[in-house]
Amino acid sequence: ELLESEMFGYKAGAFTGALKDKQGLFETADNGTIFLDEIGEMAVDLQAKLLRILECGEYLKIGDASPRKVNVRVIAATNRDLGKEIA
Repeated sequence: ELLESEMFGYKAGAFTGALKDKQGLFETADNGTIFLDEIGEMAVDLQAKLLRILECGEYLKIGDASPRKVNVRVIAATNRDLGKEIA
């Protein structure tokens, strides 16, 4: 959940300790580039949220009901053989 809140941000009150809205890395990188290292270590549910950004440029902040649009180029890297792991 920490990675999700860092990537997408959150709304105030979304969870204990979320006292004010926080911008995520994608919001900060809007109209720019974001580099994601060790993408192969990312949880599957978070990969699905990342796929939504890649396909339609939308994401949800934690605790928000309306999607936000971003225009971000994503560069990702991993040292794992993802093709082998999928097989």
